Amino acid sequence: MASLFKNITHSAERKAVAAVIDNFYKNIDKSENRAETYAKFADMAQKFLGNSKNAKTIERVKKVVQDPENRWMKFINRIIDETDPNYAKTMLLNLGYEAFFRGTKTIRANREKYGCNIPWLILFDPTDACNLHCTGCWSGTYGKKASLSFEDMDKIVTQGKELGTYLYMMTGGEPTVRMKDIFRLAEKHNDAFFGLYTNSTLINDEVCKRVVELGNITFMVSIEGTPESNDGRRGIGHYDAVMNAMSLFQKYGIVYGTSICYTRDNIEAVTDEKFLRMLSEKGARFGFYFHYMPVGNNAAPELMPTLEQRKMIIEKLRWVRSKDCDIEFYPMDFQNDGEYVGGCIAGGRNYFHINAHGDAEPCVFIHYSDSNIHDKSILEMLKSPLFKAYHEGQPFNRNHLRPCPMLENPDLLRQIVKETGAHGTNAESDETVEHLCSKCDNYAKEWAPVADEIWNSQTHKRPSYENYTREKRENPELAAFEHAKEAQVS
Repeated sequence: MASLFKNITHSAERKAVAAVIDNFYKNIDKSENRAETYAKFADMAQKFLGNSKNAKTIERVKKVVQDPENRWMKFINRIIDETDPNYAKTMLLNLGYEAFFRGTKTIRANREKYGCNIPWLILFDPTDACNLHCTGCWSGTYGKKASLSFEDMDKIVTQGKELGTYLYMMTGGEPTVRMKDIFRLAEKHNDAFFGLYTNSTLINDEVCKRVVELGNITFMVSIEGTPESNDGRRGIGHYDAVMNAMSLFQKYGIVYGTSICYTRDNIEAVTDEKFLRMLSEKGARFGFYFHYMPVGNNAAPELMPTLEQRKMIIEKLRWVRSKDCDIEFYPMDFQNDGEYVGGCIAGGRNYFHINAHGDAEPCVFIHYSDSNIHDKSILEMLKSPLFKAYHEGQPFNRNHLRPCPMLENPDLLRQIVKETGAHGTNAESDETVEHLCSKCDNYAKEWAPVADEIWNSQTHKRPSYENYTREKRENPELAAFEHAKEAQVS
């Protein structure tokens, strides 16, 4: 009976939010209606989060939405104006209400209930198959044999939603080779939202028409600067395929972003102002930047950015997000934006990865596992020794410019894998944790003083909510002490 009442309440709540969104679009030409609706969304956020610590933030947001000249209000209004209305309504309902509002509240409650990490999003690989062979990427060498069945993917989403997770991202391999099953999954779970990392080569009019019809799928297209810097790593003709996909997304009013792996060779190209303005003009409104990780026995460690290059990208991307920049594109850098998410988000703290074999990996770059979707539930995976080690160990460094247990704190990953007995999952050829971490040792040692200098020169505000263990929430210095002690022992 309690479950039935809960489902009825959820349904009624969703209908109420949908009504607000519908009313917004009926009066979309009235600027005062937009500001009023944005304020309602802010009030909803306060209601769902139910935390008095957020009250001041909500009030600041409400002041911003009343100013149509504010840079970010112009940015949001542009997205509203250029997006297909049906697509936009579903996106707002699923990504806004289900994932951000209701999902966040449910996830936080379940973290306390189960005493483990519960993710805000789950990343999984529909297949290992990929039609490209990009330099330094492990995926292109995996072959085409491994794939998750539709039933596997359905299990992931069904069980994830029970925990409060309504956002799902897919990589691989190239996920769009499984587009038929992905459409089927998105239609069945029409209250969730799906994001596909894609090389763009299989995007066409028919795909876009179906995406607009469903409204709960977006794409992050892989691109790395100029035609020369891009095709030099991804193959001749790839840049043109990306341009074609971008034009199609604009044509059909689909919100999309970019996925950019920055390396020593391309970092200047992917941070060049002309490149960023091109992305904005082509309709990309957000972008994920990923530091090159030397994963796999055939990795190319020489592609890792220099210290000066990493310092540069921190400054450049923060400038793009500042009030001094007019580029309508919002970049996020997982390695350098740890301050805003509390450090490493892997191991289920905010996300984790399930590969095409069904292995649960803490991170898409950490190819070790002790659980599989074929014999464990999502919750059982999150309670496994490997994931609990992440839960107990986060943050891995109180300097959030050194967040990763592999790249910046390799001794910690060595320790985690050894103590939990996790096995390697690299499908190309098994890579020992010692081999992986040895490629990061010098980098971590050299980056540490640079990162500490940058971190100590800045003012940092502690978030109102931190998904750490209770002991580390109550004693923020405990984690730093533990890691210093571990470093001395090693």
